[in-house]
Amino acid sequence: MYTVIRADQTDLNVRSQMSEIFADGFTQWLGFFSTDRHKIAKAFAHMFVENQFYLAMSGDKVAAMAACTDGTELSVRLNTKQLINHLGFYKGILAGVLLKREFQVSFENPNGDKCSIEFVGTALEFRGQGAASQVIAHILESKSYKEYLIEEVADTNIPAMKLYEKLGFKEYKRKALPKKLAEKNGINHLISLKYVK
Repeated sequence: MYTVIRADQTDLNVRSQMSEIFADGFTQWLGFFSTDRHKIAKAFAHMFVENQFYLAMSGDKVAAMAACTDGTELSVRLNTKQLINHLGFYKGILAGVLLKREFQVSFENPNGDKCSIEFVGTALEFRGQGAASQVIAHILESKSYKEYLIEEVADTNIPAMKLYEKLGFKEYKRKALPKKLAEKNGINHLISLKYVK
């Protein structure tokens, strides 16, 4: 149904579509910086390391995306100047400092036998149509790692949890959010999942 391709191997400029998918999926987390999803999309369009992302394409549209990294390279790189340009000086500086700690963290992979699947998202018009499932299945089939990790999925993200479980991922860790934060955003736990070949 979809063509899965690495983002740096398409002739199309897919960065803006990827950033729209990111904004739709992450605006609830980034509400402090802006609640305007278009502003979030523009502010973060620069960050994708395209050779780490796989896309499910429907014609010239990005239906879904997911990054796959083995820890030797980051999947995103934040540019504080770009963030300041779109979010303003104060919020841009804060985003640069706080989100670099959150987004630009390499995981330990001493044996090189595992990878992290990150920034999974589906464009609004393709939700529920198997696009994200096809991207992740492609990663599982085409990569030869022993373990595939998906870290910190919100327990309230039922569609994502069902998708990952359907593909064979199992929960291996659960982290409770601080009470005030949980009350504010309605998320009680962040769940980490693992697929073992």
